[in-house]
Amino acid sequence: MAVFVLDKQKRPLMPCSEKRARLLLERGRAVVHKRYPFTIRLKDRVSGDTQPLRLKLDPGSKTTGLAVAREADNGQHVLCLFELVHRGFQIKKALQQRAAFRRRRRSANLRYRAPRFDNRTKPKGWLAPSLQHRVDTLMAWVDRLCKLAPITALDQELVRFDTHKLENPEISGVEYQQGTLLGYEVREYLLEKWGRECAYCGATDTPLEVEHIEPRSRGGSNRISNLTLSCHDCNKEKDRLPLADFFATSTGLRHRLKKLGHTAEARLERVQRQQQRPLRDASVVNATRWALFNALKATVLPVAVDTGGRTKYNRQRLGIPKTHALDAACVGPIDALHDWQVPTLTIKATGRGRYQRTRLDRFGFRRGVLMRQKQVKGFQTGDMVKAIVPTGKKAGTHTGRVAVRKTGSFNIQMEQGAVQGISHNYCTVIQRGDGYGYHLSPSINLKGEAGQAVA
Repeated sequence: MAVFVLDKQKRPLMPCSEKRARLLLERGRAVVHKRYPFTIRLKDRVSGDTQPLRLKLDPGSKTTGLAVAREADNGQHVLCLFELVHRGFQIKKALQQRAAFRRRRRSANLRYRAPRFDNRTKPKGWLAPSLQHRVDTLMAWVDRLCKLAPITALDQELVRFDTHKLENPEISGVEYQQGTLLGYEVREYLLEKWGRECAYCGATDTPLEVEHIEPRSRGGSNRISNLTLSCHDCNKEKDRLPLADFFATSTGLRHRLKKLGHTAEARLERVQRQQQRPLRDASVVNATRWALFNALKATVLPVAVDTGGRTKYNRQRLGIPKTHALDAACVGPIDALHDWQVPTLTIKATGRGRYQRTRLDRFGFRRGVLMRQKQVKGFQTGDMVKAIVPTGKKAGTHTGRVAVRKTGSFNIQMEQGAVQGISHNYCTVIQRGDGYGYHLSPSINLKGEAGQAVA
């Protein structure tokens, strides 16, 4: 993973390799500016030559992929990969809980008050707080990365481009739909919806085929709610059978289910439940993609957009495994992609704390009081710390995100789990809390296997 470099006046220079950054630090020519993402600042250089860099974004409902790539004559070279984990669900849950508490108080104290909701209008372009959080968080990281690297352009996965019509303006009718991206949009959605496994037997790591749950010969349609994915054996055995009859009569299916540790009744119930699942994740992306696009256009950088079908087409054509970060690297027109086997920095939005100083039970009544101050012994919840414990059961070096306690005995959340009861005397601040938690995931090779993470 490349290391971000700033000059003496904190202006971005071209990222360098880990080895070069290590040599600059050992020789005293640079200092550590930021730990996550790792950034150094040169002490003896002002400005310098830069190359064009692109910041690529693959927005998702729960996780958004980001990639920084360098443009060259032989293709694009991946420098850094990021996965930004949103906290929209926690925001929605907190707002629902607050509304429930307020509703109870108002019904108890103001039960004769007339409702006042008809005069509450929302401005144009308004988004729910859980959706606005996705746009704001992503824009915050776009601004942050633009300050750490000389980004010259932005790529966003947004809309469906008619590239086939651009090549052949006279195309029309059915031919218009049968281009190089035919089927990629539908298959990508089905893979996400059904968990990239056979909907009937649960088999993984096998070629999956698009299957009609209600057969076309029995009146089934081509609607997305009637489509699923199945392995070749299940697709062949189901044939024209209705769903319930297939699970009740197919001996081959029951044999495969028994081998994988599933039951026919449980899998049938799962298929029926998953079939009626609303397009929640797709609606979240659709609701925020234009707001994000308009926010990106407000920057001084040029913004290019492309479709999710082309992203998958590029990934499969180049033989790249499926991750959110690598999806971002495959956004846009790409001839070749190099150096994509780099570790991924996972960035989890955790928030900066809360104003509520009272703990409530599930009925909204007070059950405890939190301390009023946020800092304890110079530490604050969310700070990245390094604790060196010399003796005892917890002896060793612990690095992670700290949760402070009034007693001065802190908890440290590490990649392997939480360590409780670490004295503040053993802790040293690595980076002040900025509302995010960080975790460096190992790189992925061509076979889709995890490699060694580089610290």
